This record gives sequence, structure tokens and C-alpha cells, in this order.
Amino acid sequence: MKRLNSQLQQDGAPLELILLIRTLLAGCKEISFRVSQGALAGVLGSTLSENVQGETQKKLDVISNQILKDTLRDSGYVKAISSEEEEDVVPCSADGNYLVSFDPLDGSSNTEINSLIGTIFSIAHAPQWMKPDDPSAFLQPGTQMVAAGYVLYGPSTMLAMTTGRGTHLYTLDKTHGGFLLTQANVKIPEQTSEFAINTSNQRHWEAPIQQYVADLIAGADGPRKKDYNMRWVAAMVGDIHRVLCRGGIFMYPFDKRNPKIPGKLRLLYEANPMAFLIEQAGGLASTGEGRIMEVMPSEIHQRVPTLLGSKEEVESCLEYYVK
Repeated sequence: MKRLNSQLQQDGAPLELILLIRTLLAGCKEISFRVSQGALAGVLGSTLSENVQGETQKKLDVISNQILKDTLRDSGYVKAISSEEEEDVVPCSADGNYLVSFDPLDGSSNTEINSLIGTIFSIAHAPQWMKPDDPSAFLQPGTQMVAAGYVLYGPSTMLAMTTGRGTHLYTLDKTHGGFLLTQANVKIPEQTSEFAINTSNQRHWEAPIQQYVADLIAGADGPRKKDYNMRWVAAMVGDIHRVLCRGGIFMYPFDKRNPKIPGKLRLLYEANPMAFLIEQAGGLASTGEGRIMEVMPSEIHQRVPTLLGSKEEVESCLEYYVK
């Protein structure tokens, strides 16, 4: 099997980017080990604090965030970091050429039930005229990303990543500690009969999604004329991994409870990197009003509605927005 370095070189990634990715993944491998220890390591449960999003932090959230901060800050390749767990950007090396954004432990509430969790990341070029502590450096559309991916901590530790030359899946070989290519150029089926959405929020959705999901649930008796299955992992990494592997549509739509916060998922740490992966695998990624990767961020913790997945199904969903 091909090693990660070889695939990155084949995809034309510059040496410094390859070295940065390897550094980032070294931190993810340490997180993978901590996760695998579970209760034996005393890292489960909640802390007494909340993150900048107002969510109760899990112990592993804090640990994972610190591991990635320390690993990247010492690398010399990174000018600044933005993290879901940090209120402000974290300055690194003034001479660093890259910006890294990450959700250190997506789905961390799943740690209590030993279910799927993961790390989501994206990498962009750092504007060299900006200071490392300037958050406006991160206010770039997703089209400016040079790499994105996630590491899934499941029965095996897997990496999904793109540098703009297709989406590839890798598996961590724990015998030698490296990621090996296990599926190159993933292609998402254009049609699907699976959808993923948190239906407990149904009463808060806007009308197009209300009607779309109702038609999916109606199955063969409804206007779609076929039966659908719903799947929900409650960790974006798990749901997107399923979409990459066998198709589907993942939705976290606009929620009218707070019009000032149009979605739950963060543009920099979740929506953009996943959109990059999905598009490179032949799928579509939309807010319902436009392409996710073309959204211009206004602040580092911005949230957006998110519709991702199989091309024809996302197109069908978007038709409900223009009826």
C-alpha cells in the first residue's frame, strides 16, 4: 500500500505543506492513543468550563486542543491557529506560511458511549503582511484552502484528506505508526436513499427543509417514489465518513431559534473542510443559498447552514428552496 508521503507527492503538494500535514497528523495520532485508552486514562467526562461556543467542554476536548496547539506551534510552518475551543486566534511563528483551523474533537459527547469522534482540520496560506495575532488573516473563503480533512477515531483510525487533487482515504497502520492509502480518489454515488439530520430540531427548520424531509419520510408513497433510511451518528465526522463511503445527504439546516446564528456548524472548522472533501469526491456542498466554499467569513467562529452529499440528492433538496 502507498504511504501518505508518496500520495501527497503524487498530488503535487509542496514539501513544506507535506511536512506540516505530517506534523498535524503526529498530534492526531497522539489523540487517537488517548481516545483508545478511554476510561483507563481518566480523560472521560466533562470539565467545569465552557468553550467559546457556550458548550460544556469534555476533558478530551481540552486535551486534544492542547496537543494540536503544542504540536503546530512548535513546527515553524504555522503562522497562526484558529480552534473551535479558543476564543481568539493563537499566534505561532511570524515566518510561518500557513494558517491551520481545526475542531480538535468533533462529537466529543460520544466519548461517554465509546462511539465515533474525530478531528477536523483545514489549511490555508497565511497572508505574509499580517501579524500572527490578526484574526482577519482567517477571513478567507473556503476556495482558498490548500488542504483539508478529518481523522476518524473508530474501530480503526482513518484519515480522509484532500489537497485539491481528489479525496483519499488512509488507515493508520499501528504496527509502524504511519497512514497508508486504502482508497484513492473516492467518488460519492450521485444518487442515494439515505439521509442524516437531527429530527429533534424539526419544529425549528425553515419551510423548504420541513417539506423536503417530510417527502423523504413519505418514501415510496410520497412524491419521491422511493423509500429512504435515516442515519445519525451525532458526530459530523462519522456522518460525513458514511457519505464518502456509500453516499447520502447530511443536513444541519438553518434554525429559526436564533436568526442571528443561521446554523450550528462552524464555517472554518467544520463546514468548509467537509465541503472541500465532498466536492473533491464529486458531491455538492451548499448552505441552501449558495456554495459553502464561496461564503466570505465575517468572523472566525461564524456558523452556516450545511447541506452536503450525493450530487443529485443535494440538487433535489435545493429545488425545494426555489419552489
